[in-house]
Amino acid sequence: MNVIKTALDGVLVIEPRVFRDDRGFFAETYHGPRYGEAGVAVEFVQDNHSRSAKDTLRGLHTQLERPQAKLLRALRGTIFDVAVDIRKGSPTFRQWVGVELSEENFRQIFVPAGFAHGFCVLSESADVEYKCSDLYDPASEMRLLWNDPEIGVQWPTATPQLSEKDREALPLAAWMDRLPTYEERAG
Repeated sequence: MNVIKTALDGVLVIEPRVFRDDRGFFAETYHGPRYGEAGVAVEFVQDNHSRSAKDTLRGLHTQLERPQAKLLRALRGTIFDVAVDIRKGSPTFRQWVGVELSEENFRQIFVPAGFAHGFCVLSESADVEYKCSDLYDPASEMRLLWNDPEIGVQWPTATPQLSEKDREALPLAAWMDRLPTYEERAG
């Protein structure tokens, strides 16, 4: 597999080897020891699968008291996936990276704990599967405003389809007293 470091320390893009022939393809999408050596040294405890229509934007989300690292991929369709550094004191605080994940490119993104995450669907629909390092905890959930100018994500749509919760999300400034520090989430 090919592991690409991003501008945000710990956020990785992973390109698994894909073996193709006349029958189709084979790809190993997760191998604990290999991924650990590559920088994804977490134990995953929950897998999720979502299906979304074109221009659906899910995010930006994180959990405060029960932070989750995530390993994501698009099983079907294409998404623009985003990680935002929300660790106070981090040299890349408020910065974001975006990567296109698709069924054709087989790319994955690893988003460590201490980052907010979201994605926007570029194709007519997309199935996204992701592993989480902790269980979903609604009481710990933090939703950031998808178009917060303080973060400045360049989303591929100006009029996304949002859930009610995401429409009511708050800007980063409203969460400052509760954000994790770089020291708490580094490494």
